[in-house]
Amino acid sequence: MKRLYLQIYLTIVVILVIATVAVGLMSRFAFDAERFEDMMTVARELAVKALPPSDAPRARQQEAIERLHDMLRIDLALYAPGGELLAAAGRRLPPPDPDEALPIRLRGPHGAWILPLSDGRILVTGLWRGPWRPGPWVLVALLAVAFAVAVGAWPLVRRLTRRLERLKTGVEQLGEGDLGARVKIEGKDEIAALARSFNHSAGRIEELVNSHKMLLANASHELRTPLTRINMALAMSEAGIDARAREHLKADIAELDQLIEEILLASRLEAVRSAERSEEIDLLALAAEEAARDGIGVEGRSVTVHGERSLLRRMIRNLIDNARHHGGDTAPVIAVGRLPDGQARIEVRDHGPGVPEGERERIFAPFYRLAGSAETGRGSGLGLALVRQIARHHGGDVQCRTAEGGGSIFSIVIPASESAAKPLV
Repeated sequence: MKRLYLQIYLTIVVILVIATVAVGLMSRFAFDAERFEDMMTVARELAVKALPPSDAPRARQQEAIERLHDMLRIDLALYAPGGELLAAAGRRLPPPDPDEALPIRLRGPHGAWILPLSDGRILVTGLWRGPWRPGPWVLVALLAVAFAVAVGAWPLVRRLTRRLERLKTGVEQLGEGDLGARVKIEGKDEIAALARSFNHSAGRIEELVNSHKMLLANASHELRTPLTRINMALAMSEAGIDARAREHLKADIAELDQLIEEILLASRLEAVRSAERSEEIDLLALAAEEAARDGIGVEGRSVTVHGERSLLRRMIRNLIDNARHHGGDTAPVIAVGRLPDGQARIEVRDHGPGVPEGERERIFAPFYRLAGSAETGRGSGLGLALVRQIARHHGGDVQCRTAEGGGSIFSIVIPASESAAKPLV
C-alpha cells in the first residue's frame, strides 16, 4: 500500500533536488574559480596595452586612466612599483599593501582588485558597493525554483484536497439523513482506507435503521389486529359490561390506536425527507378548522404555505391537544401570521404550569414526558416529537418559550409561499 506520508515526503525530496540543481546552476554561472587566474592574466595584458609605458609622463598616464574610467565606468588607480600614486580616476581607492600576495581583493566598501602589471606598476580597479541588485539571471533562476515548487506540489495537494472534499460531502449528506450517501474510493492510501471505512459504516447504519423501521412498522401493524378483535368483542358484549368500564376500555383502545398511528407516521417522516402531496394551504383557515372542533378561536392574518395538508393538520391538532392537556380549564390562545422575514408563524399558548428551561428541548424527543405526566396517563410522548418532525419536514422548526403571566408558548416557523400578507407583530 502506498502510504500518504511517503507521497508527501517523496514530493518534498524531489522539490528540494530541483531547487538544489537550480542553485548549483546559479553558482556555476555566477563564478568559475578554475578560470579566475586566466581572466586575471588577460586583464593584466589588456591593461599593459591600454596604458602608456611606465616611463611616460604622468599627464599621459593620467589621460589614459581617465579614458579607461570613462569607457569601463570603474574606479582606477595606477601606482608605481614603489607604491607612489601615478594616476587615478573615479573614487579614491586604497593603496596596495606590498606585504600581501598579489593579486588580492581589498576589503572594505570598494570591492577593489589589484592587478600587478608586467612592467612593475600596479593597477587597482574597483566598483563602489551600493545596494545589492540581482542580475536578470538571478531573477530567472529564482522564478524557475518557484515554478518547480509550484508544479511539483500542486498535483498532490489538489488530489488530496479534492478527495477530502468529496469525503466531507458524503459525511454531510449522511448527517443530513441521506443514508444512501457513499463516497468514491480512489487510490490505496489512508484517505482511500478512510473512504472505504466510511462506506462500510454508512452501509451498516443504513441496514440498522431500515431494520429498525421495518420492525417498528411491522410491530405497529400487528398490534392493530388484536386491537380490532378487542374492539369487536367489546361491541358484542356491551350488555354485560358496566357502562363506566366500557367507556374506559374504549378510551384505552382509542389511545392505543392513536399511538400506533403516531408511530407509523413518525416512521414515514423519517423515511421520506420531503412532502409527498404538496399544495398551497391557508394556514389561518386550517388552524381555524382544527380549533373549531374544541370551540377555540384563532387570531391573526391569512398566510399561505406550501405543504402537505394532512401533516400540517396533525401538527396543529397535536399542539392544541397538548395545550388543552396542560392548560387546565382555560382555553389555549392560537395566533397565525407572517414574520418580517417573510416566514409563516403559528403560535399556541397554554395557561399551564409551564415548561422548565432545561426541559424545553427535551420535550420534543420521542416518548419523553415531563415529570408527573406518566402518572396521569395522558399522552404517549410522541405528540410534540411529531410536531417538530412535521415542522422540519416543511423546512421549519418549533420552539417552546415561557409566556408572560404564566404558561408556555409553542411557536412554529415555516417558509411561506405568499409575500402580500402583512407581518405579524
